[in-house]
Amino acid sequence: MNIIVTGASKGIGLDIVRILAASDKCKIIAIARSESALFRLRDECNAAYPESIVIPIVFDLTVSAYRTELLPRIEKHFNRVDILINNAGKLINKPFETLSEYEFDNLMDVNVKSAFKLIRLCLPMMHKNAHIVNIGSMGGVQGSAKFPGLSIYSASKGALAIMTECLAEELKGRHISINCLALGAVQTEMFHAAFPGAKAPNTTEQMATYITEFALKGHNFYNGKILPVSVSTP
Repeated sequence: MNIIVTGASKGIGLDIVRILAASDKCKIIAIARSESALFRLRDECNAAYPESIVIPIVFDLTVSAYRTELLPRIEKHFNRVDILINNAGKLINKPFETLSEYEFDNLMDVNVKSAFKLIRLCLPMMHKNAHIVNIGSMGGVQGSAKFPGLSIYSASKGALAIMTECLAEELKGRHISINCLALGAVQTEMFHAAFPGAKAPNTTEQMATYITEFALKGHNFYNGKILPVSVSTP
């Protein structure tokens, strides 16, 4: 099974790759900006699971060269994509009136546009029963609790959720499923930036285990759904 995971150098994304590597049925492309972290992850997985295939691809998701730089590197290893996990994300915790246009654009580039670009890039390589999993946030769910300083972050995750619903309709005829997991509090650097000093109820490994199982099997039960994965507020 050919799987692509973005934001794979730390946090939940790193643990998703670790868990997938334990299966000799998975071939994983791990995408992130940090070369040292990605190669360290590959070496760790190879040491723990000698049969594992983890392919690090160092790439900045905010650039425009997806077709000219990223696609050839993916096609070097994959002739098809079975699962795409759009996990990469960015959070800015600032009062609305102090946010710059650059910060707005940069956050949207990572949280929304990168998913748009990757899905568009991978669709020609996807076949029946492929599964796209977008990692959203409870902050992007209408009617959920909202918090000061997270307006644009929450808006970006809301946009990702609506894009998921719309794409499910467009891709029905091709039997490609797409879902969005709206994550609650997980003990990550991003959570610490949003809520300094707070303690999340879930670890990255716990959440990564859930996401991995969902990516592998969730398309049998869900399509076009925004699924809350949260036990607390925040």
